[in-house]
Amino acid sequence: MRAVYLEQGIVSVRDIMPQALPPGFARIRMLAAGICNTDLELLRGYYKFHGVPGHEFCGEVVEGPTEWLGRRVVGEINLSCGRCEFCAQSMGRHCVRRTVLGIVSHPGAFAETLTLPVENLRGVPNQVTTEQAVFTEPIAAACEILDQVVIEKREQVAILGDGKLGLLIAKVLHAHGAQVSIFGRHTTKLALAAQSGIATVLAEGDLPRACYRIVVDATGSASGLRQAVAMTKPRGVVVMKSTVNGETPIDFAPIIVNEITLVGSRCGRFEPALELLRTGQVTVDHMIDSRFKLEDAPQAFARAAAPGVLKVLLTR
Repeated sequence: MRAVYLEQGIVSVRDIMPQALPPGFARIRMLAAGICNTDLELLRGYYKFHGVPGHEFCGEVVEGPTEWLGRRVVGEINLSCGRCEFCAQSMGRHCVRRTVLGIVSHPGAFAETLTLPVENLRGVPNQVTTEQAVFTEPIAAACEILDQVVIEKREQVAILGDGKLGLLIAKVLHAHGAQVSIFGRHTTKLALAAQSGIATVLAEGDLPRACYRIVVDATGSASGLRQAVAMTKPRGVVVMKSTVNGETPIDFAPIIVNEITLVGSRCGRFEPALELLRTGQVTVDHMIDSRFKLEDAPQAFARAAAPGVLKVLLTR
């Protein structure tokens, strides 16, 4: 089958052998998949990755249990062992032996077909289009914040970064009822947030200091965490959503002196994300920049890496 392959900073399309289908797994025909910032970081060397990337997808089950055949699905990206102490505590996302779709030791969705355990699959509601469903995974990552941090209705929250994830986080927290301000450097992206009723701030010059109890860093940059800390009130919370290849230098003095809590935040549950899409509380169509065929993956990655670009989709 045809698949996208990343190796030593190069994107290619190769013929590879389809994965075997173990018991309890399903084979899924990829219908659409999205290139996210993590995929771009993998290309730059994050996790020393080489292989088939891709974890944001919507597909159709073509092999597996009868009740799933022909259904459109999305899939939780963490494959857990089911036996370790974390799995026993329903914390499979932190399984010590986990693999991760398109990131850690499990070929990803940028291919004609992919495999996942049936327990990872979630059916896509009829009201949600295939392209909208591609956004389920990053919306779930945004919803994870609400599972980790108590955010009261109308509480003021700052989001740093107006990229794909930053915009989705702003939309999710806004739908939750928070008073969200998103800080970014791109007027066109900020305008998309403003259309949803979210307050926007062009991040030029000095930014507010010690003004928010909760600040989310979704800048995807090494400097974002430092800025987030500076904007957080004493005993406030910084939610860290950026994945950056390499080390991130940080001055711990203000974190310690101001007793700021740092919360690492990664994947989230798919059910709340699908419900937000189904009900239209989070809209995503306007975030699609362009579509490329799987064979044109090198051009798709180049487009996704261009400044100011939002979601680039790969399709069959």
